[in-house]
Amino acid sequence: MKIGMIGLGKMGGNMRERLRSAGHEVVGFDLDESVRDVDSLEEMVGQLESPRVVWVMVPHGAPTRSTVEALGELLSEGDLLIEGGNSKYTEDRELDAILEPLGIGYVDCGVSGGIWGRENGYGLMCGGRPEHVEIAMPIFDALRPDGPREEGFVHAGDVGAGHYAKMVHNGIEYGLMHAYAEGFELLTAKDIVKDVRGCFQAWSRGTVVRSWLLDLLVDALDETPGLDGISQYTTDSGEGRWTVEEALDLAVPMPVISAALFARFASRQENSPAMQAVAALRGQFGGHAVKMLDDEDTRDADQVEVHQGAEPKDDEQGETRPGDGS
Repeated sequence: MKIGMIGLGKMGGNMRERLRSAGHEVVGFDLDESVRDVDSLEEMVGQLESPRVVWVMVPHGAPTRSTVEALGELLSEGDLLIEGGNSKYTEDRELDAILEPLGIGYVDCGVSGGIWGRENGYGLMCGGRPEHVEIAMPIFDALRPDGPREEGFVHAGDVGAGHYAKMVHNGIEYGLMHAYAEGFELLTAKDIVKDVRGCFQAWSRGTVVRSWLLDLLVDALDETPGLDGISQYTTDSGEGRWTVEEALDLAVPMPVISAALFARFASRQENSPAMQAVAALRGQFGGHAVKMLDDEDTRDADQVEVHQGAEPKDDEQGETRPGDGS
């Protein structure tokens, strides 16, 4: 099968190579001249055979919308566009509304697998009309992991359902990652535990917490023992936020995923305004000492402020404040 691929970054570029290794012909376009096969969308579409299939793998929002609008002018009735980026499911409905009057099919596809997908295959979650999903099945079968189709691919439902499923997938990922991270910190804090990495590796077979994420944490501890020097600053792709927004709209309790998302926000704060307010309130109602940034250290020597392995924060005077703002 011949397919056009737009966006040849870490994901799109590896997907192109996996498709080619499975015998499919891929015509790739990217703004980066060093990785693309053709110099324009027009040239890419011109090299495809009807019914054309084009996979869009660019950042969500305006880049995706402008790309879809451009393809709407280049593709013809009976052609198919697959949106495989991280678009919000509500955007899929808008994009489908652009293409449907033109007779161009639209399938949204959530893709999971990261940089390992080229070798191991990608988990695929699709939304769209059955006849459009069926057209692309040879592509989906080449991209998914080897083995039963249902263990690496799902036609989740209508347009938008694929990205909705991927959104929930990423929300679950937030919670799993943070649970492992909290376990790591607690093991690190306890002086009787001498082999933290070994604990995680020992869980990788036969235990209920074994997973690929656990294996990746062991790999990370191999590469950077103790994770020394790694910044706590953690970004989010947006899908965790959308998951929590959906939970609010549908009245679905989601305390674990919400807490994991908010922990990422906290990781970016050098000094937390919320915790400044808490400190001030303790001073107002309880008469507790309120420490100012330029105060000398007046902490109770018997109170455990933060465990020994945690990185302290530096204040403006160069003094350290254990755990402040983290």
